[in-house]
This record gives sequence, C-alpha cells and structure tokens, in this order.
Amino acid sequence: MLCFLRGMAFVPFLLVTWSSAAFIISYVVAVLSGHVNPFLPYISDTGTTPPESGIFGFMINFSAFLGAATMYTRYKIVEKQNQTCYFSTPVFNLVSLVLGLVGCFGMGIVANFQELAVPVVHDGGALLAFVCGVVYTLLQSIISYKSCPQWNSLSTCHIRMAISAVSCAAVVPMIVCASLISITKLEWPREKDYVYHVVSAICEWTVAFGFIFYFLTFIQDFQSVTLRISTEINGDL
Repeated sequence: MLCFLRGMAFVPFLLVTWSSAAFIISYVVAVLSGHVNPFLPYISDTGTTPPESGIFGFMINFSAFLGAATMYTRYKIVEKQNQTCYFSTPVFNLVSLVLGLVGCFGMGIVANFQELAVPVVHDGGALLAFVCGVVYTLLQSIISYKSCPQWNSLSTCHIRMAISAVSCAAVVPMIVCASLISITKLEWPREKDYVYHVVSAICEWTVAFGFIFYFLTFIQDFQSVTLRISTEINGDL
C-alpha cells in the first residue's frame, strides 16, 4: 500500500501536494499572462492579477484549511504519545498548536486580500503566516527531539531541525529587505530597491518550500493514526 494511504497520512500528503501546486500553477499562469517577471517574483505577486488571483486565493484558502487540520492532528498525536510516555509539558504542545493556527489564519488573510488592493492587511497576514509558521516548525522540532527515540528517529529529528534552522535564517532577511523596499509593484526594473526585492523573494520562496518539506516529514507519524467519528442523538425525536 502507498505510504500516504495508510492511516491519516493522506492529510499532510494532500497539504504538501496541494500547496506545491498552488505556488507552481499561480506562478506559471502569472508568467504566461505576462503579469510578472519570471525571475523571482514574490509569491503574492503571482496571485494579484486575474485570472491567477482567483486560482491563488482558492488554493491558498484550502491550503490554510489543510494546514490547520494537519497541525491539529499532529497536536493530538503528540498529546497521546505524551500520555503514554511523558517527555514534555503539554503546554509546549498547546502553544505550538496555537501559533500554527494563527499562521494558518494569516494564510487566509493573504489569500483573500490582494497585495496591491489592501497591502497593509495583506502584509500583516503574510507576517503572521511566515513568523508563526517558522516558530511552529521550531517548536515541533524541539518536541521531536524530546520524544526521541520512543516516537521519532534521530534522523527525522535532525531533518526537521535543519529545515527549521534554514527557515529561521531566511525569515529575518526576508522581513528586513521587504521593509526597505519603498514601493510595492509587480514589475521590477533594475533600480535601487531591486537588490532588496531579490534577497527578500529568495528568502520568501525558501521559507515557503521549507514549510512544505517540513510537513512532508509528518507522513510517517500520521500512518499509525486513525480517525473515528462518533454520532450520538440525545432526547426524543
């Protein structure tokens, strides 16, 4: 059986494939439509102008939902593991979940408020998504080390921490360089702000795909998880 069909592994697998498709499809449509420069546009640039804005908004909204579902399932997995063999305070896991959900909320803001239409709201959502997402991966990496070797292999812990470290290193210059850009636009001739744009865009794509590769490491953990829905009817019909 395919690994992503076992247990709840389809949830992070769907998140990874759907989010990757959202970035790639929006980029291809934006470039083919002549709306962005093919060399290092911001991710949001590829979802600003119709028709790619509709594709970007729809797909990122669903990615935010899948992200929240993945994070909540991961929270319940760690909670159960911790009850079986205590390795960390439950508050640590809860804080990680809350930050992750805030990051998903930020993704929803990015999807629904276009970059050029309402830049302040859009940028605020992006900041929530990236910062909270990076902290989430860092906390989950620490939890993975604490639960090793009972629930995670050391190699998995190292991979997660490496992705977290790269994302943490990239998110700072991404924010700094973006804040130094004096104007928001889709076309970037080579002028004084162009270097800031290139550095910020490289870091943005790095962090975004860092999230994707990070959630890819959850697939093995989710294979042993099953979902049960119980229905109860109280009172007379």
